[in-house]
This record gives sequence, C-alpha cells and structure tokens, in this order.
Amino acid sequence: MSALLQLDGLDVFYGASQALDAVSLQVDEGQAVALMGRNGMGKTTTISAACRMLPLRKGRVVFAGQDISAWPSFRAARLGIGLVPEGRRCFPNLTVRENLIAAARRGYWTLERVQHMFPRLQERTDQYAVSLSGGEQQMLAIGRALMTNPRLLILDEATEGLAPVIRREIWTAITRLRTEGLSILLVDKTLAEILPFADSCVILDRGRVVWQGHPKGLDGDIQQAYLGV
Repeated sequence: MSALLQLDGLDVFYGASQALDAVSLQVDEGQAVALMGRNGMGKTTTISAACRMLPLRKGRVVFAGQDISAWPSFRAARLGIGLVPEGRRCFPNLTVRENLIAAARRGYWTLERVQHMFPRLQERTDQYAVSLSGGEQQMLAIGRALMTNPRLLILDEATEGLAPVIRREIWTAITRLRTEGLSILLVDKTLAEILPFADSCVILDRGRVVWQGHPKGLDGDIQQAYLGV
C-alpha cells in the first residue's frame, strides 16, 4: 500500500507552549488508523495540523504525494481531506439539506447516497440543524464530510457522548466506509470498538508519539500507562 497521509516530525506551538513534539504518523491508501491518548495529549492538535489549520514550527505534512505543509486548510480540503470535527460544528441556521450541499463536490458521494446511509437525515431534510439531536448532528457532520468526496476521512471523537443506539449506528456506517476502501484517521476512546476496526494505532502522550503498531500489540500495560484503562 502507498502512503496517502504522512506527518513527519511535526512541532506545533500555541504561543510559547509546545503542543506537538516531533509527531510522525502515516495513513496508507485504504487503511484505518486510530489516534489515541488521554484528553489534552495532542490528538486534536495533530488533526488540526494535518488539515492545515495550524502553522508548523517544524516538520512536513504530505498528502497524496504533495507537500502541503504551507497550504491553507481550504486547499487541503480540495485535495481530498475530509474532516468531521470534534463538536460537530454544523451550520445551525441551515437545513439538513443545505448543510449537506454547502461543500459538495462531484464524485461517488451524493445527497441520495448520504441519505441512504443515514435515513434520519432524509427524514429531517428540511429541518434546521440546530433542531437536531446530538446524534443526528453527528450523522450530519459525517455526511457533510462525505459530500466533499474525500480520499481521507478524519473523525475527531465521532461517537463521544452519544447514546448507545446512536453509537452503534455511527460505528456501522464508519465500518462500511472502511470496508469500501476509504482511508480513515480516527480519534476515539472506546477500545472495544477501535481495536477490531483499526489496522494501526498511534498513541500520543504530552504531544509525543509513545507507541504505535498493530492493535493486537496494544496490551494491558500500554493501555494502563497511556490510556488510563
């Protein structure tokens, strides 16, 4: 498999405070990679850097063979990086349909295909996003990212705080996307769901990569040391 996303030695600062220290990871074509760690350890910062929403002090972001380290975020998105951000961030005063078509690009994922994956969105197509439940907003955020027809889908805490039935529905959808060959970089805390899903895991601790490898190698000692399980 060829590398789709490469983060090479990223250093990122917030003012004088260093948030990432030489962070490197890779997502290959068709691969699902889980980015893990306790709260505040740099996961969302890593994703923001990959999507070119934060400047780099050092290191490179390479996507689809192009060095995008100096690119603005909209160019990275156009190249094929689709983000489902933490907190969903749907446009509250737009309808479900308007949210979905706002950033749509031509490709496999159409309004009809997204609605087929998430029937609730079809049922609520004319409702404003602000009126949706948290789980429905998360489905909308995923659908909106798919409508950009990304080569890589990045999900930041896609199931956090949701009811079990909604979690299962979203995991079913994400698993289908993986099975269909979409490359995925995923942040989530639920080991029971992540470990069967991911091809590779990367653990961050205080802005550094402290472990990476196949999920089967993620033993109890590592989980206790870095994940608080």
